[in-house]
Amino acid sequence: MRATERISALSGAVLCLFLVLLAPAVVQASSHGSDLGLDREQALRTSQAALGRKIADHTLLDREGRPVRLSSYRGKPLLVSFIYTGCFQVCPTTTRSLQETVEGLQKTFGTNQFNVVSIGFNQPDDSPQALKAFAAQYRINQPSWEFLSPSMTTVGPLARDFGFVYEATPAGFDHVLQVSLVDAQGRIVRQVYGESIRPGDIGEPLKLLLNGTPVEPSLALESLMDRVRILCTVYDPKTGQYRVDYTLPIQIAGGITFLIAMLVFFLNEWRSVRRSARNKEARRA
Repeated sequence: MRATERISALSGAVLCLFLVLLAPAVVQASSHGSDLGLDREQALRTSQAALGRKIADHTLLDREGRPVRLSSYRGKPLLVSFIYTGCFQVCPTTTRSLQETVEGLQKTFGTNQFNVVSIGFNQPDDSPQALKAFAAQYRINQPSWEFLSPSMTTVGPLARDFGFVYEATPAGFDHVLQVSLVDAQGRIVRQVYGESIRPGDIGEPLKLLLNGTPVEPSLALESLMDRVRILCTVYDPKTGQYRVDYTLPIQIAGGITFLIAMLVFFLNEWRSVRRSARNKEARRA
């Protein structure tokens, strides 16, 4: 193969490689653009509007595929979170944080004093089998904690009952991170927000409920606004603030650097071929 043909073939291969490297960044850029579609303030207002609402008696499936009615949890306080098993960063982090809080509350109040339910809202992907694998992966085996899968026709009304707002994106979902505290009569009395669930956020109202003291729904819209998590930002637990995800610009910068390096390489190869051609012509002369 001649040198020019070799350079042409190599340039084609490098271009394909560059496009492969840049593709995730393009997809992510599309995702970031769609993040703006979920309005933070409106999502929080929808969530807060659910306070005081009595949850309808929806029927879901547990990890073994058995039907479970939400009314079966009445008689005890109930914590409810929404997750999707295809999330590899935020939902697992939030679930681990909730698990630590639940373990602490169980040590304080007892293991059978309240129940916990995590609902997979990405249907049909969040099947009973997927939720079972999710729970096993993160070693959640408390007897009072169940993972439930709603049907595709149920997930919409169920999410509306809890004031849970989500929106599909090319990268997954934008959604509010919330844990709902439901009293023994099936009424939502607290919405707790954020990636890190603090024991005090749940412990105080839970203590009142366990003592038989009515808990009135609490509205604190302004103070909670910054704790709503929309997936275009990343929560930093060390600072308690949200930061921009720099994965996209880093990917793009890396791709550009790679392209520049390849252009320099091809330029040097082209010069080498030109010099070789001139030398051959000089020898013939």
